[in-house]
Amino acid sequence: MIKALFFDIDGTLVSFRTHSVPKPTVEALAEARRRGVRIFISTGRPKPLINNLDPIESLIDGYITVNGAICTVGSETVSRNPIDPKDVEVILHAADRMDVPSLIVGEARAIVHNHKPIVDRIFGGMLAITGIDRATTTERMLTEPIYQMTPFFDTDQEAEVARLLRHSESTRWCEYFSDVISADADKGRGMEIIAGHEGIALDECMAFGDGGNDISILKKAGTGVAMGNAGDEVKAAADYVTEHIDNEGVAKALRHFGVIA
Repeated sequence: MIKALFFDIDGTLVSFRTHSVPKPTVEALAEARRRGVRIFISTGRPKPLINNLDPIESLIDGYITVNGAICTVGSETVSRNPIDPKDVEVILHAADRMDVPSLIVGEARAIVHNHKPIVDRIFGGMLAITGIDRATTTERMLTEPIYQMTPFFDTDQEAEVARLLRHSESTRWCEYFSDVISADADKGRGMEIIAGHEGIALDECMAFGDGGNDISILKKAGTGVAMGNAGDEVKAAADYVTEHIDNEGVAKALRHFGVIA
């Protein structure tokens, strides 16, 4: 019996085409919630940059954010895993040397270091992200715990820098950038923490995703569902592959497994 659902946002709950949650998905989640199923978000976004879940916000019980670095249930933060400050320095030095931008993510805000036009093109255009702090400096930001770095490294640059990190890991769900978080955090571990906190067994959890940063949670959940728009590696990690996000993928999977009628 499925007691908890964990959903990635971009490409899983929110369409890249419309930047919104499809109506069939909203209706499916509302029905699941009426049946007593808990609903959790599992995203690479930090909480301040989650700006696209209004139609389902009242249905959400908790959040795995910044790829598992911060986990909340209701108003309670149940887990925090910041990045080693030395690894933050490594990434910033590499970003400066390679002349690429990087998002720096704290608990309450996110800023851009070494801003370039690609940030606005991808975050503002492709992902329709709002809420980036434009006033706080890098120096001020580094006085706070940092939970995620999002450098615009290509895959070769990412591999080069990853070898220099002591206690952090890099994951990628978008071709334009990677997400770096503590080695003690990923979406799968976030689900373990929240499920344990709520007394839910992992085999009672179903997780949905479409990107490389979803692989850990798809493998760890009792049922892992890859969206039809996911890459081959993500699909291989899942127990089931549903339809594309824009073709009622979430709703069809929930019906397939009897979570909703």
